[in-house]
Formats: sequence, structure tokens, C-alpha cells
Amino acid sequence: MLSFESPVRTPWHAVPVIWKFFVLFVCAVFLVFTNAIEIQLTGLIACLSLYCVGGKTFLRNGIQRVVFLWPMLLLIMAWHWYSNTSQTGWVVAIRLLTIVGLSNLVTMTSRLSDLVALLERAMSPLRKFGINTRPLEIAIALVLRFTPVLIGKTALLRDAWRLRSRKKPSWRIVFPMCLVAIDDAEQVALALKARGGTGKKPHAMSVVSSTKDSQT
Repeated sequence: MLSFESPVRTPWHAVPVIWKFFVLFVCAVFLVFTNAIEIQLTGLIACLSLYCVGGKTFLRNGIQRVVFLWPMLLLIMAWHWYSNTSQTGWVVAIRLLTIVGLSNLVTMTSRLSDLVALLERAMSPLRKFGINTRPLEIAIALVLRFTPVLIGKTALLRDAWRLRSRKKPSWRIVFPMCLVAIDDAEQVALALKARGGTGKKPHAMSVVSSTKDSQT
């Protein structure tokens, strides 16, 4: 997988990315300023329903991409239990899970090029004041591009570990993973340098495409 976009096609893929971001923003603001646990649960159920529209495979992939939140959710619940505010802890945990789930739904159903284009449009007012927004645009595009790549390479390192040892992968794969990340960063730096750096000429998607070719 070369981006966060899901290979499973859903009706949400046809919705323009700007409308998905607008709905995400409205829902996030509404949930943040609402403390009723009933409304938070309704939002979580609605989020799951949106995933169900894409089918079982899409739902399973979506859950796998937000499962990393469980340590944070556990920490939130533990802290609020310790401070005798368990209900508030449930509200915060459900709210966080719902907002991250909706954000993940947007990225799973949007192309990387559309996300970058929306980012460029959002920053266009700053360029009228002479501010060069290209470095930030390229940085965000590269984060979106390389996060799943690094996740995939981490999975390959874990598989290699399992083939060579009966023990489960541990912290020892952190060092080789750092070396892989540094090597990728050097290749990206060379691609940027070859296209004039982060000035106004290089397009964010052209740099992402070149780094894609260097990884294959």
C-alpha cells in the first residue's frame, strides 16, 4: 500500500474530499463541545455505520488502523478512575475514538493527490502575502506518503525476526527500523535537491511520485 487510501472501493470514495473534511470538522467541533455520553455513543455508532457501508473487509481494515489508540484510551480511563471522574473518562475516550475513526475514514476514502490539492488550496491565502507554503505542503505530503510505507517495512522486519527466532519481535527491531527511516529520508532529500529544494517550483506530488519510484 502506497498511501492511506483503502483498495476496497466504497460509496465514500465518490464524495469530494472537501465535503468530507467539512463534515469531519463539524462533527469534531460538535463532539468536543458536547459532554453528554449518550451523544458520544451515538456518534461512535454512526461512525461504525459509515464503515459498515464499505463492507466487512473495509470495516476490518478501518478497525485495524485505529487499534493503536488502545494504550492511550486505557491511560485516559485509568486517570479518570483514579480521580473519581469515570464518566468524564468514558466521554473523552469515546470522543477521541470517534474523531480518530472519522479522520481515518476520510483518509481511507481519499486519494493522496486530492488531500495534497486540498492542502494547497487551504494555504493559498498565505501565498498572497508572500509566504512560501511549499515546505509545509511537501512535508505533509511526505508524511502521508511514507507513514504507511514505514508501517509496511516494520511489518517486514517483524516477519524476518519471526523467521529467525522463536521469540516474539521486541525492541531490538527499533534500531534497524531507524536505519531504514534514515535511508528513506536521505533518498527524499536527494529527490528534493534534484528538483530545486522546497522553493516554489517543485510540486508536492511530483516529489512524492519520485520518492515512490526510488522505493520500488
